[in-house]
Amino acid sequence: MTTMTEASVREFKMPDVGEGLTEAEILKWYVQPGDTVTDGQVVCEVETAKAAVELPIPYDGVVRALHFSEGTTVDVGTSIIAVDVAGGAGDAPVAEVPAQAPAQTPSAPEKQSETAKPEAGKAQAAKPAGAGRQPVLVGYGVAASSTKRRPRKGPEISVPQVPETVQTELNGHGSGPAPKERPLAKPPVRKLAKDLGVDLATVVPSGPDGIITREDVHAAAAPAAAPTAAPAAEPQAPAAAPQAPAPQAPVTAPAPTAVPVPSYDAARETRIPVKGVRKATALAMVGSAFTAPHVTEFVTIDVTRTLKLVEELKQDKDLQGLRVNPLLLIARALLVAIRRNPEINASWDEAAQEIVVKHYVNLGIAAATPRGLLVPNIKDAHAKTLPQLAESLGELVSTAREGKTSPAAMQGGTVTITNVGVFGVDTGTPILNPGESAILAVGAIRLQPWVHKGKVKPRQVTTLALSFDHRLVDGELGSKVLADVAAILEQPKKLITWG
Repeated sequence: MTTMTEASVREFKMPDVGEGLTEAEILKWYVQPGDTVTDGQVVCEVETAKAAVELPIPYDGVVRALHFSEGTTVDVGTSIIAVDVAGGAGDAPVAEVPAQAPAQTPSAPEKQSETAKPEAGKAQAAKPAGAGRQPVLVGYGVAASSTKRRPRKGPEISVPQVPETVQTELNGHGSGPAPKERPLAKPPVRKLAKDLGVDLATVVPSGPDGIITREDVHAAAAPAAAPTAAPAAEPQAPAAAPQAPAPQAPVTAPAPTAVPVPSYDAARETRIPVKGVRKATALAMVGSAFTAPHVTEFVTIDVTRTLKLVEELKQDKDLQGLRVNPLLLIARALLVAIRRNPEINASWDEAAQEIVVKHYVNLGIAAATPRGLLVPNIKDAHAKTLPQLAESLGELVSTAREGKTSPAAMQGGTVTITNVGVFGVDTGTPILNPGESAILAVGAIRLQPWVHKGKVKPRQVTTLALSFDHRLVDGELGSKVLADVAAILEQPKKLITWG
C-alpha cells in the first residue's frame, strides 16, 4: 500500500521562471492539502528577483502536502508541493533505490546477490514509466543505472558502492576517485577559480542545473585561510609526542575558530532579511559597479521649448488617452542620439572578449515600485512611432507599479533612462544596468534665471547625466551622445531634422 501510494504522488518543483534565477519566495498559497487541482490551475504566487509570478500545476490530482509556508525563500529545483495523481506511477521505484542501497553495504555477498534480483525487477518496472530521474535533481540517475548493471555482473559486490561514492561527492567531501564529469562553470567563473587557486571539482554548485557560480567559488576559497594554519600545526604534534594519536591534533585545532554572533539592540535597531528585489538589486549593482569602469558626464540645458511641445502634443488627437510627458520626448531624443551614434548601444562580452553592438534598442525605464527598483524595458523601442512609444511607456509604468512586471520584460535591455527628477533631485551618477553600456539620468526641471537671446530670463532648466562603460565607450562617443540628447531637448525641431 505504501509503495502504491508513493507511486501516485507527483512532486512539483520550484521552476526557473526567468533566465538565471536561483530562488524565489513563496508569497501566497492558493490551495491547501486535500484540495483538488487540475492541469494549468494556479497553486501559488512567488516573488522572483524582481517580479511576482503565479505558478500553475502541470497535472490533475489532490494536494497531498505543501512543503513550505508562505514567506519562505526556496531554491529553484526544490519540491514545493506534493500532488496525489489518479493513476500516476513511476516515482516510487526511484524513491526506493537509495533506501535499499545502504542496507546492502554491510550484508554478506550472498545477501547482496539475493537483494539484487528484486531491485533489478523494480528498476525494470520503473524504466517504462520514464520517471527514474524525476524525484531529485542529481544523484539518483546514477543509482538507477547501477541497479541495471548489477544483475549482469552476477556476484560482483563492488557495484553497490557506486551510489555512496556519488553521494559523498555531492555532499562536498570529494572522497570519491571518479571525477568523470567536468564541473559546469562559465569562463569568468573558471578564471576566478584559477586566480584563487580553487579546484572546481571540489566546489559544491548552487546554480541551476548544477552550474558553479562566483559565490560558490568565493565560498570555497573563504575557508582556505583556516586550513592553511592547521597543516602547519600537524607536523608539530608528532614531533612533541610521537606516540599520540595523529587524528587528535586536527580535531582540537578547529575548536578555537568559533565566530561570536554580533549582538544588537532590538529595541533600537531593525534587521531586514536581504531577499527578493533588494537582494537582486544589490547583486546587480555590486556586480556592475566593480566590473564596468563607470564614467559620468553632465550637462545643464534649457528645456523650455520641450515643455511647450509637450503641452501641444497633449492636445493632439493621435495622442489622446496616452501618457504624454517630458519623459516621452526625452526617450525619443535618446533614441535619435543612439541612431546617430550606434556604437553606444553595445555590451561587453568578457568570455568571448568581444564588443557586441546591438542593432535594436530595448529601452529600459527605471521605475520605483512598492517591491523596490524595477527596470523593465520597451522591446524594439527604436522602431516605434511617437504614439506607440507613449503607449508602451504608459503600460510599462502602470504594470511595474502594480507589481505585475514579468521577468521577460526586465531582460535584454540595451540602454536605460532613470528619472531622478521626480524626487526633486537635480542630478546623480547612475550605475549601469548589468549588460548595458549607458544609462541617462534626468534631473528635476526647475524655473531658473538663464541667458536667452542675450538677456537673462526665467527658463525651465534641467541637468542630464550620462554614465557609460569606459571599456567600450570612449569619452568622445559618450560626449557626442549626451550632446545630441541635450541639443534635441533644447531645440525639439531636431527630432524632425535628425529623426
